[in-house]
Amino acid sequence: MGIAVLGVDLAKNVFQVYGVDGKGRPALRRRLPRAQLLPFVATLPRASSGSRPARAPSIGRDSFRRAARRCASSAPQFVKPFIRGNKNDGNDAEAICEAVQRPNMRFVPLKSIEQQDVQSLHRARQRLVDHRTALISQMRGLLLDRGIVFAPSATQARRRIPLIVNEPTSDLSPVVRDILRTLLGLLRELDARIKVFDQEIARVFHASPVCQRLARIEGVGPKTATAIVAAVGNGREFKNGRHMAAWLGLVPRHRASGNRITIGHISKRGDQHLRTLLVHGARAVVRTAGHKTDAKSQWVMALVARRGLTRAIVALANKNARVIWALLAHGGRLPPRCVSTAFPGCTTIEPWTNWLDQRTESLGIIAACEAYQRLRPVRADFPSGR
Repeated sequence: MGIAVLGVDLAKNVFQVYGVDGKGRPALRRRLPRAQLLPFVATLPRASSGSRPARAPSIGRDSFRRAARRCASSAPQFVKPFIRGNKNDGNDAEAICEAVQRPNMRFVPLKSIEQQDVQSLHRARQRLVDHRTALISQMRGLLLDRGIVFAPSATQARRRIPLIVNEPTSDLSPVVRDILRTLLGLLRELDARIKVFDQEIARVFHASPVCQRLARIEGVGPKTATAIVAAVGNGREFKNGRHMAAWLGLVPRHRASGNRITIGHISKRGDQHLRTLLVHGARAVVRTAGHKTDAKSQWVMALVARRGLTRAIVALANKNARVIWALLAHGGRLPPRCVSTAFPGCTTIEPWTNWLDQRTESLGIIAACEAYQRLRPVRADFPSGR
């Protein structure tokens, strides 16, 4: 049986397999339980295989990769247009087999075990952070029903709630006091568990030279660096930095019909966790840019005045995503700094020029272009390595 391409619809317990020969004619249709899938694939001639990612237990990707010449996964939204007829496992497997043969199809990068471990670490930590946020909101709601109000902040909650509970003159009933004491204990336990995850992320960060290179970018810290490397690896799946920024949902949504073109809000595609980390890092940079005089900070403040605070934050997050892609795809480090003789204690923009000549085309960074044209001196703390 000559099978050139094999499509597999992933599930939890039962898998649908569809294969075609070298001429594109159907050669295999079969429904297999989990225990029989890998042994069955191992008996077939080596062929290219495709699957659709699912939030299901792993089927042994390494074993599946050894049984096929090429193993690729396509996102569900790219497979859906190829479904013919009703939605069922058989048609899904046939659509996957058809989709992976398209020359311009975009595939999901296959991650190593180490990348999956780091992603699991981030997801487990985010789960606890979400629980902590919900817990603080519940305690604020209990106090709000009794006329006690304070700012919606985790810091304020940790500071004010113990004082309110232990204050004998407050109007809280004994039942509510006991409930809040129990919830406060749970809050402290969540804080301790989140701290353990933070220490593990820091250990991964210090063990990875790539993550440490990314952390030299202002607005990128250990959490952002480790999450990006775990998600995209070396970044070679993207043609350029803009493709990576678009994959993260940091570009405007585009709709066009005829001569009418509509540019909307950012698309918010891709990984929400990565986009959140980049936006929060950019927000921290924008918040402190007003106290600095370097070219990048001046560009940020000019963008805030011209386009508003929120758009400036997203634009800086987009810029950081492009710089991250350049460092991942091409290697190297951020350009070195040298002391200017004309401005003692400052560094000049000249070291950026040679680097920009090589990177400007792929990065497309407006700020770097403006800095290149102005050749203005910048402070010695740029980049700050945030």
